[in-house]
Amino acid sequence: MPTGPEGEKRPADAIGLAVRIARIATGEESESAPVPAKRSAGKAGGTARSRKLTPQQRSEIARVAAEARWKKSDD
Repeated sequence: MPTGPEGEKRPADAIGLAVRIARIATGEESESAPVPAKRSAGKAGGTARSRKLTPQQRSEIARVAAEARWKKSDD
C-alpha cells in the first residue's frame, strides 16, 4: 500500500482512494496520520545545541544568518 506525504497508508487504486476520502468526509472513518517524530526531535536537538554554544557563538551564527537573509542579489 503506498504511503502519503505524512506516512499515512492509502489505497493505490483511484476508486479505493475515492471511497476512503468519502468515508473520511462523512465521518465513517477517521483520518489517522502518524505523529511525525521529526519535529520533536529537531526541537530537542536545537535546544541541546543552544545550551552547548556560548553566547558569542550564538551571536556569530545569528549574524551569518542575517547576512544571508539580507544579502543583495547579483542581478
